[in-house]
Amino acid sequence: RNITPMKTKSLLVTLLVALSGILAAAAPAKPNILIIVADDMGFSDAGCYGGEIQTPSLDSLASKGVRFTQCYNTARCWSSRACILTGYYAQAVRRDSTTGFKLPAGYRSGGAGGVRPRWAQLLPEYLKPLGYRSYHSGKWHVDGTPLDNGFDHSYEPGGFFEPGSQREDGVKLPAGAGKDGYYSTVATADHAIKFLRDHQEKHAGQPFFEYLAFHAPHFPLHALPEDIAVYKDRYLSGWDVIRAERLERIEKMGLIECELSALEPDVVPDWNLPESALRERIGPGEVGHAVPWISLKSEEREFQAAKMAVHAAMIHRMDIEIGRVLAQIKAMGAIDNTIVFFMSDNGASAEQIIRGGGHDPKAVIGSAKTYLGIGPGWSSAANTPFRLHKSWNHEGGIATPLIVSWPAGIKAHGEFRTDAVHLIDLVPTVFELTGATQPATVADLPVPPLHGLSLVPDFARDGMVKHDYLWWNHHGNRAIRVGDWKLVADHEKPWELFDLAKDRSETKNLAAEFPGKVKELEQEWTKHAEEFHTLALKDPPKAGAGRAKEKAAATKAE
Repeated sequence: RNITPMKTKSLLVTLLVALSGILAAAAPAKPNILIIVADDMGFSDAGCYGGEIQTPSLDSLASKGVRFTQCYNTARCWSSRACILTGYYAQAVRRDSTTGFKLPAGYRSGGAGGVRPRWAQLLPEYLKPLGYRSYHSGKWHVDGTPLDNGFDHSYEPGGFFEPGSQREDGVKLPAGAGKDGYYSTVATADHAIKFLRDHQEKHAGQPFFEYLAFHAPHFPLHALPEDIAVYKDRYLSGWDVIRAERLERIEKMGLIECELSALEPDVVPDWNLPESALRERIGPGEVGHAVPWISLKSEEREFQAAKMAVHAAMIHRMDIEIGRVLAQIKAMGAIDNTIVFFMSDNGASAEQIIRGGGHDPKAVIGSAKTYLGIGPGWSSAANTPFRLHKSWNHEGGIATPLIVSWPAGIKAHGEFRTDAVHLIDLVPTVFELTGATQPATVADLPVPPLHGLSLVPDFARDGMVKHDYLWWNHHGNRAIRVGDWKLVADHEKPWELFDLAKDRSETKNLAAEFPGKVKELEQEWTKHAEEFHTLALKDPPKAGAGRAKEKAAATKAE
């Protein structure tokens, strides 16, 4: 048969079109992303991290993915959220202050009310050009509003039993919305599911990013009665026994090998109510210090055990709601190509304060009219095996569980990853997974390199992610980790030095034995403090007057 040049050209075009279609069909779709953040959850609260609390959804994710044994947060909620969503240390983006450094007049102060420089964009703004739709449900605690920072839909709940301050897409919902049977953990999941269903109906061809930020188990201790009933009398054995049992499970599963840190009864947050005031306002069963359980009176033991049952119930319910969100993603046929990250914003909290409507001593523990915190005794148990609590830079304040699951991309199931990593690593990880990149400039401002590293190499094999250093500073507490050496200080107290390879629970202070190492690490801490302060000085707020991020009121501190 004769084939003319015109026919040949037409045939080639047809073949190329067909081939391009085959290649396009074979090319893997960009992964969906689900970041789940708990609030004030201890390192060992989840079952898959040694806890006795029932967390089958998290345990299932861990069994089908990897668990990091040395992941860190910032010790506080707003600074951790800045790290999660920007990829920078919070001090560099004016979302926390730096000890020894002060921002000039006219700058928004570092901390919960700090306004980010314009070059410090949030993750959805990087994902949008790639076709991602982004959804936020739960706690915000970042400057600006979700919709001004790249999210397509947003839901902010009220208090655990108080629906009056809910906002959807920035608009306050009617006072009666969801009032009957409202519980914020359930409502947070409900709206995440609502956004995902809407995505499936209207944007099924696009990948999604869901940022699911629960308030649980942050104080006040509020939980549904049916969930509290699951843990009735479970904690009468006391925090000393619970700590020992958790450590035994942790070591048995091979998560960590270390000694159990000692209780430190003299260390409590400086904003806590004095123990005398706690007893006066709450009752004789309240305890303000982490003393040995055996030293408590019978009335105190019963009250303390009842409080921990509510903490457990809050996590129990959060796990149920995580399961519902995962079931929705599965129903969409998207679970295999959805990468899930789960973490806590800081360690468990020793805070004991009374806010809002106050505390009614006659109300049932865990109900809406109560206002309780677990206190330093149970906080020490929740952070087993580590020292201290939320806001401190010792391991109890900054160590977080990190579970990563991705059926299509992580073949390791149930394995541990022992590299020291940080929440600043999430954005670089998402960048590598999606192909997102930083622009060279934003509003004519040069964009600094991200502080974090991609965790993707660790998905295949342990030992692949190595930071030159990790750095902390919050509320006067300071720390730096280089290799296995960690230098840490409790406010104005002297530096302590620990070898975390041998002593993860920080029981043996080596500062006197290695003064040269203390000096070296202190200089390293100061060097990075100066570096982050210099970044915080870039883009003075007056240069961006009127931008959307500054129109929104800065989030109030916890």
